[in-house]
Formats: sequence, structure tokens, C-alpha cells
Amino acid sequence: MWEFVVLIVMLGALLLLAAPWLRRTRNGESGTLLITGVSPRPEAAGEQFVTIAGVLNGPSVTEHEVYGRVAMDVTNWPVVGQLVPVVYSAKNPDNWTFAPHAPQG
Repeated sequence: MWEFVVLIVMLGALLLLAAPWLRRTRNGESGTLLITGVSPRPEAAGEQFVTIAGVLNGPSVTEHEVYGRVAMDVTNWPVVGQLVPVVYSAKNPDNWTFAPHAPQG
């Protein structure tokens, strides 16, 4: 009997810990980012940080200006004018990331 109670308590704790992650993934909206500014490509090889400025468009935002700093491979460096699929928070569109199928480093 005690084993069953401990199992139920452990499952409840697991759900409590996983709730913010589950809520965050459900609130993500798909959109596109038109890159309007990008930091210069470094001479180094491999993964480097790039600063990107752009205009985000999606179901809940229209032409929202954003910027961010992400790590990308130098061979896949973004360019001004590129249209990239992104996922962003419906509550805070400044919290965006490249969509999983988007080319990344």
C-alpha cells in the first residue's frame, strides 16, 4: 500500500516539475523573421556567435522588431534580406528562436 502512495506522490511531483515546460511548448507560435541586420562573419571556423536584427511576423504579431544573439556555424552565416522560419512566445515575441527545421549551425 505504501508503495502505491509513494508512486502517486512521485508522479505528481514529476507532473508539477514538467508543467512549465509543457506550457511553454504549447504557447509557441510559428512565424517568419526577415533579417535586417547581421554581425560580420568572423574569420574563425566552426560555431561562432552572431547578432541578428530583424522583423518578426506571425499570427499574433505584425512587423515586430527583434534582435538576438545565437551560435551558428560560420558556413551557414545569415545574410540581410533572408527570410527565416522562427518560433516565438505568444506572450513575449522578443523571446524567439529558429524553427527546428530552419538551417542552423
